Order: sequence, then C-alpha cells, then structure tokens
Amino acid sequence: MKSISLTRFLIEEQRELGRINSDLRLLIEVVARACKAISIAVGKGALGGVLGSADSENIQGEVQKKLDVLSNEILLEANEWGGHLAAIASEEMDHPHAIPHRYPKGEYLLLFDPLDGSSNIDVNVSVGTIFSVLRCPDGVSEPTEAAFLQPGTQQLAAGYAVYGPSTILVLTTGSGVHSFTLDREMGSFILTGRNLSIPPDTQEFAINMSNIRHWEAPVRRYIDELLAGQTGPRGKDFNMRWVASMVADVHRILTRGGIFMYPRDLKDPTKPGRLRLMYEANPMAFIVEQAGGAATTGHGRLLEVTPTELHQRVPVFIGSKNEVDRVSAYHVDIR
Repeated sequence: MKSISLTRFLIEEQRELGRINSDLRLLIEVVARACKAISIAVGKGALGGVLGSADSENIQGEVQKKLDVLSNEILLEANEWGGHLAAIASEEMDHPHAIPHRYPKGEYLLLFDPLDGSSNIDVNVSVGTIFSVLRCPDGVSEPTEAAFLQPGTQQLAAGYAVYGPSTILVLTTGSGVHSFTLDREMGSFILTGRNLSIPPDTQEFAINMSNIRHWEAPVRRYIDELLAGQTGPRGKDFNMRWVASMVADVHRILTRGGIFMYPRDLKDPTKPGRLRLMYEANPMAFIVEQAGGAATTGHGRLLEVTPTELHQRVPVFIGSKNEVDRVSAYHVDIR
C-alpha cells in the first residue's frame, strides 16, 4: 500500500473533500515541522545539552525545563513568519505573542503547550506537544487576550505530538481523528491510523493516586468502586496507568480505551483544577470527542466552557464515554 504523507493527506482534505482551506493546511504543516524539530531535540537528550532546569518559572509558577523554553522558541520561530496567524498564545508565556509587523498576518490564532509532561524529560519518559487553532474574531487586527477567549467548540483544528519510541502526530480538523508516524529517514509524517475510535467501555484508568486525600467525594466514590474490582459494585477488575504526561496518557486511551482524570482537589482550594483549559483540556477534548469519547469537567461538557482568562485551569475527566458519563453522574448524585 502506498504511503500517504501528512502533506498529501491535508491536500486531499482541502482539494477533494473541502474540509479545510489552504491557509489552515499550511498552518498545520508548519506546526508539524516544528514538532519534528522538537522531536530531534528531545531525542538528543543529554547529548544536546538540553536536560535540566532553565532556572526560570512560567506564569503558573512552575519551574521551566531547558526543553520547555527551547520547544516554545521552536514553535514561535516556525509559526510567526508563515503569514497564517494573527497571534500566538503559549502555556509558557504570560501574554499572547503578537506577529511582528515585518511579517504578513493571517486569520488564525494558535495556542500550544510546547512540551507537555516536562517533569519526565530528565528520566527519559514520553513527553509531547499539544496545539489548538481558533479563528481570530472579525474586525480584530491586533489580537489581545480577549480574542483567544473562545469555547472549545470553536476550535478549527487540534492535535498533539507524542515523543516516545516513535514520534506520532495525532490530528483532527473536525472530521475524525488521524495519526501520523514520523519516518525519521524520510523526514515525513506518514499516515498510520485513520478515523481512530475510542472504545466506550474500559478497564483502565489514569489518575494521580497521591492526591487521594484531597479529592472531592464524587471522585473518591468512583475510584473506590474501581479499586474494589470483581467483588465490588462494578463486578470487574480495573488497572491503573499513570505516566504524568497528559499526551502519553491520552494517546494510550486513544489507542485502546481508558479514562484520564485530573479532578479539582482541596490541596489548593483557590484553584478550580490543575490542567489548562486553553492549552491542554480543550484540544484534547476536541480530539477525544472526535474519536467517539467524552470530556467533562464533572459538571458539564469541557468544550462548552467559556474561558475567562488565558491561563484558566479546569478539572478534567476524559476518555471512554461510558466511564466519563458515570463519573460525571456521581458529581450530580453524591450519595
């Protein structure tokens, strides 16, 4: 069977199916090229001098790794001159990044988490990049933070790259989810999975169990039932998986099913959740829903949350539909 490159796939989506236009196609290709560059840097590890702390913090007060900063720079440099974007926002930057006036501007807004799971970098465990594309509101020539504050239902495209034993790019433009594996010799992403589908039922869950004492009652109830196994109310055993990289955990779910949870907890009552709505939750929710799964805050559909700030945090329950629906129901009924 003839290999289909990402470029050919996107051209077919544009020319034959009319699902995207040329500017969005080219924007996705630029993001994919940036992911290839990040993959090379991640793959070099200590040989590239990119491990360890950058001795700086991002807006969330998290210590940045050298690869966090490098990945952010790669994505900015690759995308700001392409002519497809009105502005860029990154988890690693306090405010939106304006497109320099020396470059042409486009109609899209790009958001990204340049290196998700960066706590895993120094121990050689999978990390990734997450991105989301929105349309810049009409009449806005100099986008501010307000231009980005759109619910996830407005996303035109979303994807992630996971840098593991192989580098895989997963993409949706609103017509299913497709995966592409980087052929390192050719330097191209090749289509290896079309119309991916998440099973509605599962026996795997992913959650940080060290926070159990801080969880709210609905989450404790749900996890207690899973841990009770065959002799409990669910009547079957569940396995726990936790990589501490949302990209890696969601990719496993997309491959074989499961539920990923990062709920609100009482460790820091001032925070409504841990994960960022705009850079992590929304693009992943778009992908998972397009693959037949579900994504919720526990109190409502993730994609329908209207953002109030660029770095807003939310609780996240995402994955196989029947499990996500069950834990959501427990937030309504906490008997």
